Order: sequence, then structure tokens, then C-alpha cells
Amino acid sequence: MVVTSISSVKADGINIFYRHAGPKDGPVILFLHGFPSSSFMFRNLMPLLARLGYRVVAPDLPGFGFTEVSNEREYQYTFANFATTMEAFIDALDIKRFAIYIFDYGAPTGLRLALNRPNDVSAIVTQNGNAYEEGFGQEFWAPIKKYWESGSVEDRDALRPFLTLDVTKGQYVNGSPHPYLIQPETYYLDQALMDRPGNKEIQLDVLYDYRTNVDLYSKFHEYFRSSGVPILAAWGKNDIIFVPPGAEAFRRDAKHFELHFLDSGHFALETNEVEMANLINGFLKRRA
Repeated sequence: MVVTSISSVKADGINIFYRHAGPKDGPVILFLHGFPSSSFMFRNLMPLLARLGYRVVAPDLPGFGFTEVSNEREYQYTFANFATTMEAFIDALDIKRFAIYIFDYGAPTGLRLALNRPNDVSAIVTQNGNAYEEGFGQEFWAPIKKYWESGSVEDRDALRPFLTLDVTKGQYVNGSPHPYLIQPETYYLDQALMDRPGNKEIQLDVLYDYRTNVDLYSKFHEYFRSSGVPILAAWGKNDIIFVPPGAEAFRRDAKHFELHFLDSGHFALETNEVEMANLINGFLKRRA
């Protein structure tokens, strides 16, 4: 029986909580979660891959899950800093080469990390992790882009409904053909952690900073082309946040690319973890 363990490590002045499983000498997969989740989203996938011989590691980003950031640290919650913190995290664990699984916020975080360490990334698995303009679901992103353009308090406050339980739950169940199979502790845990004092302001700051990732898209694309890093897109086809054209767009720049659409919404792993494990294992065996 494979056991997923929990640990914490000090890196970049932050106490980073992470989940891990699998043999210490196995090929590493670094899992990077998105909004509004944490490493908890990988709880079902990690043991499946660890059983196949992979060393799987999933940290909680600052401001999410159980990673602790002291007030004295005066941390600025930006994607540039997330990447810096994750770089310190892999150094603390002495991880030299790894595949990355990127989802939602984990995509720009992981791709910024890859820009800094292009020779260390053996493969990319993107599950609704966007890197192209056409990947934005228009209705979902319209009020966020309005805030990007204005930076106004009014437009910031208009996003506060995004931080409520109804929207958090909707990200899990909308688009799923089997919403009754999705465990309610997923969205209740996310919401409980987001309801901590001060956390919603952090989330609004991060939503605003997401615009800086779009400015880097051309650099991400050049990295795909110049590195030849293999890319697997395993994408929830019913996602309204990061829509299927975003998955198809990787084909333009990836030298070695595979695309699989999953019958799911945004959080595909809640019902498709076995399919995902098989896709990842097959892809890494062929490409990495």
C-alpha cells in the first residue's frame, strides 16, 4: 500500500507544506495546484503514480493550503514570487530534474520556473493550465480583465463574489457529468482556508497579478519551441474557465505534443484520476 505523507520545509523564508509519495530515487513529478485549491487536489492521483515508481511532490503555494507565511516576511503575493518560492522549494528538497504537472495558477508558476531552469524540466503535463490568449473563457474572465484594465477599487470589489462558497463549489461541479461523485470536503476545505482573516485580500491581489502572466506568454511559447520539452495536455473539455482552444494552442509551439480531452469540468482529478495516471505514465514512458 502506498502512503502519501505530509511534511513541511523552510524555503524562501516560508514554511512550505507539501505532500509526497513514492521512491526517493524515482523520476520526480512536481505538482502545482491552482485557485482556490491546494495540494489536497492531488490526493487521489499521487498514490497511483507513486505505485508506478514515480516520486511525486505537491507543495501548497503561499496563500493557499497549509503553507505558512509570517507577517514579518512581508511576502508579496505575485506569480513572480510564487516561482521564486517554488525554485527555493525544489532546492531545499534537492530536486535536480523533474516533470511538472501544471493546473490553473500552477501553470504560470510552473512555466516561470521552467524559464529559469529550462534544462531541469523533463516534461510538462498541463491539465487546464493555460498559456494562450484563446484559453480564457470569455464569461468567466470578463470581470477579471476589467479589473486588470482599471485597477479600481470598484472593479476589485466586483470580484468578491468569486470568493464565495457557491463559486468555489461551482468550479468543482460545473461541467462534470458526475457531480454527485465529487466529495464535498474539496470545496468546503478550499472555502474554509480562503475564509481565514486576510486571505481574501491575498486572493484579490493574485487575481490582479495574473495579468502579468499574459505578458510572458510569448516567452513561454519561445521556451516550448527552443527547449523541445514534451507537453501532454489532458484537459477537462467542459471547463468554462480555461476552455479547450487553450489546450489545442499548445500544438503550435510544442515539438512533442499529445492532447487528450477528459469528460470533466475544471477539477478533472475529482472523477478522472485513474485515466489521468494512465495518460501521464504512458506519456512519460514515451517522451521523458
